[in-house]
Amino acid sequence: MPPSGLAILIGAGPNTGTGIARILSSLSHGNFAVALLARRPDAINASISKIHSSNPDAVLEAFPTDTSKASLEKAFSDIKSHKSFQGLKLSLAVYSIKHSSKKPFLEETREDFGESLETYVGGAFTFAQESLKRMFADHGETGLAEGGEKKGTIIFTGTLGALRCSAQYAAYGAGRSSVRQLAQSLAREMSEKGVHVVHTVANGAIADEDGEDQKYGKKMSADAVGETYLWLHGQKPCLWTHELDMRPACEKF
Repeated sequence: MPPSGLAILIGAGPNTGTGIARILSSLSHGNFAVALLARRPDAINASISKIHSSNPDAVLEAFPTDTSKASLEKAFSDIKSHKSFQGLKLSLAVYSIKHSSKKPFLEETREDFGESLETYVGGAFTFAQESLKRMFADHGETGLAEGGEKKGTIIFTGTLGALRCSAQYAAYGAGRSSVRQLAQSLAREMSEKGVHVVHTVANGAIADEDGEDQKYGKKMSADAVGETYLWLHGQKPCLWTHELDMRPACEKF
């Protein structure tokens, strides 16, 4: 069966990214062709190999990139022209990169603080803008009230740092909370245009396994995150979740 559409995931690492991509590309789940973006080609290829070991028919392609404007724009251009994705419409875009910064505040520099924000928040901005351009190009620009269709879903994977922050995490907290506000602004602007924008709060460890830690609620399963994202994408315009708190059962909060 050919893919039902295209999904783009930045943050194709060995845990969360692999689980999300596995579910999205599975014939019995999302049946999406998935473009995987990350800085290191070896990390993306390892994820693809792991997914193909259980689902050899999954349509997965690697696009090494960082979060700079030029690099992301090139990645989206390459995705558009890639032969594996011809005829497919972008339906789901997931921003799920890891980015942390811990430093005593008086040892922090304006330059490092700004670089942290540019890497994480600037990357989220460009990723969202390129995703929206592609969704509107693929699905049209007619709003829901005028009879237009749902264009797609954009999900930002956040952390508890977007809500409250610990000592020595000034740059981290500023970046995470900024992306949360970016997602909120986009949701308020884009919902009526047919784009579902979600910010999730991943509170606790995520591992690409289904072992004792998952059974007893100590860690989240990466596949469970993927299933949750697919469920969010499947929501109809009569009820759209904007923010969702995710944690394993035994995580304190």
